[in-house]
Amino acid sequence: MKVNAQRLLEDLETLAHIGRNGDGGISRTAFSAEDAAARQWYKDRCDASGLELRCDGLGNMTAGLPGSWEKPAIWSGSHIDTVPSGGSLDGALGAVAALECVRRIAEEDLDLTHPVQSVVFADEEGNYSHLFGSYGLVHGYDTSRLDSMAGREGDSLATALQDFPWRTGDIYADHRIDPGRVRSFIELHIEQGPRLEAEGIAIGIVRSIVGLGGGEVVFIGRPDHAGTTPMTMRRDPTRAAGAFLTRLAGVAASVSGDAVATCGLITLEPGGTNVVPERAHLSLDFRAPDVEQVDALARNVTRIAHECAAAHNVECEMRLDPAVQPVDMDAGIRDHINAAARRCDLSTIIIPSGAGHDSQNLAQIAPTGMIFVPSHDGRSHSRFEHTDPDLLVNGANVLLEALMSLAR
Repeated sequence: MKVNAQRLLEDLETLAHIGRNGDGGISRTAFSAEDAAARQWYKDRCDASGLELRCDGLGNMTAGLPGSWEKPAIWSGSHIDTVPSGGSLDGALGAVAALECVRRIAEEDLDLTHPVQSVVFADEEGNYSHLFGSYGLVHGYDTSRLDSMAGREGDSLATALQDFPWRTGDIYADHRIDPGRVRSFIELHIEQGPRLEAEGIAIGIVRSIVGLGGGEVVFIGRPDHAGTTPMTMRRDPTRAAGAFLTRLAGVAASVSGDAVATCGLITLEPGGTNVVPERAHLSLDFRAPDVEQVDALARNVTRIAHECAAAHNVECEMRLDPAVQPVDMDAGIRDHINAAARRCDLSTIIIPSGAGHDSQNLAQIAPTGMIFVPSHDGRSHSRFEHTDPDLLVNGANVLLEALMSLAR
């Protein structure tokens, strides 16, 4: 049995037009109007196939056949939110392919021991918090943490969720799921790196997922007139921010050759060209293969931030998010994926993931695996993200084979 390739590709193309910018990038920020429109499209596709869609208070969505909710299920899925001006496949491939697999199983009326359900996780891209929805399903959030979360534009998560139509119930409720509800989980994703394409390999079987850390550094100085305040009298937080940024690469290198550290968003307040800023906000992302390295990155980032603040006579405030721990994928699920790829006559390689994924949260409660398909030129998180259609269909067929094997 194979996926309906034409339907899969048409669905991906339709979804790619929701939130598309003039430059060709896609902006479907979590809990935005564009995100809501994409979710309505997803529900319409579920309705057309006779599937039932359920939402929780954090915006996670699960689709399955009516009557499939009483048994432990095989889950598959990803996310449909994007980074600003992102690509059409990051997250979307896994979400749409999972839905396609559930549809094909329903159409064939297969007699499976365990039901297969597709899931869309909320805010994987971290507008409010990295891997937000899947983290809430596994670990939960307390009220204070939910109330402290703000988006890239400074908006409150609590307000965004309260006003968002695609959630059910109290956002402050305990949304952790019974681990027994999920028998296993597989996520299909583009590689977001160059290795599979460079080596001519069709399918990557993920061995492990990198650990994630991040947060915000705020340098606080004194607002002054840009024309009348002598340079020697200024307490300019942008100087400290600039010094900090020049040292950030060294922090990663000092921890590991595989560690990375990024500042992807800088905001100055009050934000006038003729004002010496009072505050410089820097949003950080850092990653490493093991937990000790992630902890070392957090310590070193904190240390150099305070050193730069002191050197430039400003203050420093730090807010670091709880780290998402690196995790190994389940060996048994890897075997199922490998066997599925062999049945599809596709080459495979075991590969680590340098990007974070919802799978690393699901792996805390169920045997979990990931399937990668090649990314052209290794590009992702941009409008240049691309994978040839036949490679996308390959990945979806391997996913379907693996899901059916697990469900039997």
